[in-house]
Formats: sequence, C-alpha cells, structure tokens
Amino acid sequence: MIIDRKKKLRLIQFFLLFFFLLAIYLTYYNKELNEDQNSISKKIPKKNQNISEEDERDLFFNIEYSGFDLQGNRYSLKSEEAFIDKLNSEIVYMKNVNSIFYFKDNTVLYVSSNNGIYNNKTLDMKFEQNVKANYLSSELFAEKAEYSNSESFLSIYENVRINDIKGNLIADKLLFDITDQKLDITSFTDGKINANVNLNEKRF
Repeated sequence: MIIDRKKKLRLIQFFLLFFFLLAIYLTYYNKELNEDQNSISKKIPKKNQNISEEDERDLFFNIEYSGFDLQGNRYSLKSEEAFIDKLNSEIVYMKNVNSIFYFKDNTVLYVSSNNGIYNNKTLDMKFEQNVKANYLSSELFAEKAEYSNSESFLSIYENVRINDIKGNLIADKLLFDITDQKLDITSFTDGKINANVNLNEKRF
C-alpha cells in the first residue's frame, strides 16, 4: 500500500511538473510569436491615407473617342484625364470633357463639363458639373446631361439656363430629340414652363 501511494505521488508530481513546463513553453512561444508578428507588421508600409482611390488608378491623358451614332451623326469626345472602370471595361470616367456632335443638317452641338462617363460599347455619355452646351446662337448651362445613343436624345437637367439672342429661359429639364429635331422644355417646380419646340422651325 505504501509503495502504491509513493507511485501515485510520483505520478502526480510528474504530471504537475509536465503541465508546469508546458505552461512556461506556451507562454514563451506566444511571446516570441507576437514579437515576430509585430516585427513583420512594422516592415509592411501602411497605405497612405492621403492618397485617394482615384490617384491609385491608371490614368490616361488627352484621350479622344470618335465615331458615328445609330443615326449616322458623327461625334467626337475628348477628355484631359480618364480611367477605365476595373469592374467594367466598357465604362470610362473622364475629367474636363469636351464633345462635339455633327448633325446631318450641318448643325453642330458642343457639350462640355467638369466630369463625364462614357460607355464605349453603347456610346452613351453622361456629363456632370458645370455642363455647358452651344447650339447655333444659343448657349446653355446646367449641372447634368445625358446622351442616349439607342434612343437618340440628349437630356439636360438641374439648374438649366438658356441664353439666346431672342431671350433667356430657366427650366428644370430639356429633352433634345436628335432624330425629330424637337426640344421639350419642362419645369418641375412651379409648372410655369412646359413647351415643345420644333427645332426645324426655331432653334433653341
């Protein structure tokens, strides 16, 4: 019995010593691991928070797209800076945009803006911020404009102002039907303006 007790006591002492040494090893190992991780993290440069996402994209400078729309009208689209959407290569984001539409009746429409989006597959265009358009003797200002190639119209909206030799006009939205040469003028705020102009008779 005494021998069995001694064996049990030694066995208990052995396990206590084993767990004690294991605890010391694990503590030392975790400390070394944390130090190594900290050392590695210090070597990895952090992303500069001052660099915007746009700055990290591949920029193109002084680019130009040109061609013909579905109606056979020639167009030219230029931009001082541009980059292609990484998730959709058909979308091109532009800065300082200038476009020219050459219509079959020999008239020309100029549209410029601070920013723009061009779809190089559908040929659709969006113009944003300080939109300016010139057509014949008229000058137009707005915040946004969209050109739809498939529907053949130019939609101009938000703070629309038209300066013409025949007078000035303020509206919320203009819809220029390129095929029929018609212009719809709408005001959403007070409803005072709701006109339909045939551009073959009167240019805006």
